[in-house]
Amino acid sequence: MAAPLFFLTLLAITCSVARASDPTPLQDFCVADLNSPVKVNGLVCKDPKLVEPKDFFGSGLSVAADVNNSAGSQATPVGVAQIPGLNTLGISLVRFDFAPHGIIAPHTHPRATEILTVLEGTVLAGFVTSIPDNRLITKTLNKGDVFVFPVGLIHFLQNVGKGHAVALAALNSQNPGVIPIANSVFGSHPDIPTDILAKAFQTDAAIIANIQAKF
Repeated sequence: MAAPLFFLTLLAITCSVARASDPTPLQDFCVADLNSPVKVNGLVCKDPKLVEPKDFFGSGLSVAADVNNSAGSQATPVGVAQIPGLNTLGISLVRFDFAPHGIIAPHTHPRATEILTVLEGTVLAGFVTSIPDNRLITKTLNKGDVFVFPVGLIHFLQNVGKGHAVALAALNSQNPGVIPIANSVFGSHPDIPTDILAKAFQTDAAIIANIQAKF
């Protein structure tokens, strides 16, 4: 009985690991046909005979993004929409530019773990563990430092240096998804009823309505 139980346990562990990132491709590449009306889990493959070098190429990450906004930051993604050749390969990039005191607001990626490295400046990185602890884990990062955000956990970034900051992150999904916490809770369409949010945040419904109006 011990041997079958061992193999069942091993199979369960293997299956859980396999679900932790995008499915493994079954061919050399599956360049996305961005114009196809067919809907699949991912994007339909372009005819391999029509594939070109440009399908695997992107540029522009050397250019600083405009950070003149309320958050004082900008994210420049490099996913399958920018490089169709990323389709089914289970990876993407994003560049973060920060003005002084700029933030990437608390958010989560439902389909990816993120690994981030600071290229310039000083950045505070943090994430919150799940219940029951809801523990806040933070680290101040300098140029060349690396930090990991586990899949699905709420995390954030803040430029805590005196000048501009730049960071580069890789995620183990071609389409990791982004759920900004404030936008999702207070800017949903239609609105989440104010009495529900007032009870959840233990505050007055008028305060909730005022926050919702900002989103």
